[in-house]
Amino acid sequence: MSLEELFLCLNDYETVSCPSICCHSLKLLHITDNNLQDWTEIRKLGVMFPSLDTLVLANNHLNAIEEPDDSLARLFPNLRSISLHKSGLQSWEDIDKLNSFPKLEEVRLLGIPLLQPYTTEERRKLVIARLPSVSKLNGSVVTEGEREDSERFFIRYYVDVPQEEVPFRYHELITKYGKLEPLAEVDLRPQSSAKVEVHYNDQVEEMSIRLDQTVAELKKQLKTLVQLPTSNMLLYYFDHEAPFGPEEMKYSSRALHSFGIRDGDKIYVESKTK
Repeated sequence: MSLEELFLCLNDYETVSCPSICCHSLKLLHITDNNLQDWTEIRKLGVMFPSLDTLVLANNHLNAIEEPDDSLARLFPNLRSISLHKSGLQSWEDIDKLNSFPKLEEVRLLGIPLLQPYTTEERRKLVIARLPSVSKLNGSVVTEGEREDSERFFIRYYVDVPQEEVPFRYHELITKYGKLEPLAEVDLRPQSSAKVEVHYNDQVEEMSIRLDQTVAELKKQLKTLVQLPTSNMLLYYFDHEAPFGPEEMKYSSRALHSFGIRDGDKIYVESKTK
């Protein structure tokens, strides 16, 4: 019976002993939670298990992938999935090296020092853009739409970086999409105040009102201006772009921002005893 899966976890391995005979049947190797820091030890796994499909190296302290690209392809010709979760990788060059595995589709890269300074969005998008053949990252499928978004994000991320510091992948993506301008920053926060016209007894007064206050609080603000007690005050809001007439502001506890008040709109004040 041939060996297809091997679990060598939690053994404090610092080195790998390479036997004289290869195991061509092994497809899955879990060698997590050891202390394999040097790539010279990891490369032995490729020599020992040339048919390896899945390599789980999580919670080791691998600090770099030090291997020429063509040699990587020969060492792991059938590798489809690799987990480098909580490894010690600190360079984008190490991520680029993963492209040398000819059949690689799935990568796990959570908790590595390289990605710590980046936001969650930057981590995922920058990695996806650098690994064009990967279809699953950190357990989540990379859709065609997400890949395009990530590659466009990558271009914009590096657009103002000096040419000598721009990664090679940037130039590949420029060929694909062209040079993209940075996205405009749009402030989607609700407006906090508005300049409105207050109409009362054929008089018009322009004033700034806070939109986080309630109708009752607005009445207090208008009390001195219109010379009416708040209990005797009727307010109507008129949107200068709306096709219909004024809307009565009848509920005292309603917040002004819920009316959609903008600069240039009008507030009409009438007396209940008019």
